[in-house]
Amino acid sequence: MTDARTLHLVIPESLAGQRLDQALAALVSDYSRSRLQHWIQAGRVLVDGKVLRGRERVAGGEQVAIDIQEELRQDVDPQDIALDVRFADEALLVINKPPGLVVHPAAGNRDGTLQNALLFYDPALAALPRAGIVHRLDKDTGGLLVVARTLPVHNYLIKEMQARRIEREYDAVASGVMTGGGMVDAPIGRHPVDRKRMAVTRKGKPAVTHYRIVERFPGHTHIRVKLETGRTHQIRVHMAHIHHALIGDPVYGGRMKVPRGMDDASRDVFRTFRRQALHASKLGLIHPGSGESMTWQSAIPDDMADLLEILRGESPDTVS
Repeated sequence: MTDARTLHLVIPESLAGQRLDQALAALVSDYSRSRLQHWIQAGRVLVDGKVLRGRERVAGGEQVAIDIQEELRQDVDPQDIALDVRFADEALLVINKPPGLVVHPAAGNRDGTLQNALLFYDPALAALPRAGIVHRLDKDTGGLLVVARTLPVHNYLIKEMQARRIEREYDAVASGVMTGGGMVDAPIGRHPVDRKRMAVTRKGKPAVTHYRIVERFPGHTHIRVKLETGRTHQIRVHMAHIHHALIGDPVYGGRMKVPRGMDDASRDVFRTFRRQALHASKLGLIHPGSGESMTWQSAIPDDMADLLEILRGESPDTVS
């Protein structure tokens, strides 16, 4: 069974000078680069109304229309998994994802994912790429996600993401005492040796992270983070890059350091925190139908709240 539809994009100025196939690969994460190249070769990608070759360079600002014709995935089954739906209308859903829930199926996680749950909640989402999911959270990061319910809304949300008009804010607990807020502007790509990890690398894609201090503790800092870009593991990689890796991060955090003087009960809670201390706490966007500015908030989950309470017991310095 095929599903014919058109995906509309605008090449951002930041990708000026790149090959067309490279620019599309950077913009459209739902499809492989080989799939995109096949569509370019088949004449199903129009750039300002013209068919170009994949190796031709883009200048930025071009209007791109991709005629997507794909076999609808039949290997993602609807599953009755509870969802914390914070908002729902005919255009979109806002989901509060719990830590531990994988967003979509992949090797090692073929079911039990958010995508399986969404297909049960609304079977019509089977007609959209990845059941309408337009951005991701790592398995062990909880918080707010937006899901499109129609193809026009899916295209709209992708464009809003590219234009950096969707607000995403996170709470995190970082190692080390940070002296002030700031910005990390460092490109992120695959680690040159360990391909399962990401890293700051000269050949990576542009990535910008802003952070400000909420509370300081002896040895740790509660920060609030805003993303300009949405690279894989961006916050985790950037914080590790500036030597303030997130507490509990199994990939980028290194060995957990327990603060001195902590009682046994607090020490146990601290040592058993086995995920990155990161939560997507705020989501804001312009509704595609009404044009209304909408914002949702999600409270820090219990395990992170317990961690912060323990750290507050170690003479915190609260920053207003």
